[in-house]
Amino acid sequence: MAYVISDACISCGTCEPECPVNAISQGETQYIIDADACISCGSCAGVCPTSAISEG
Repeated sequence: MAYVISDACISCGTCEPECPVNAISQGETQYIIDADACISCGSCAGVCPTSAISEG
């Protein structure tokens, strides 16, 4: 199951470079994860300072 980013996201950008498949990008108000590209590795969740990323 793909990871998702909640409204707790502060758009710090820490997660984006951690994604090995470039599934994370800046959305209108926060970062978003492309569910089709996400390989559920969890690298992004491990670096999120607000714990805004979890398995969807």
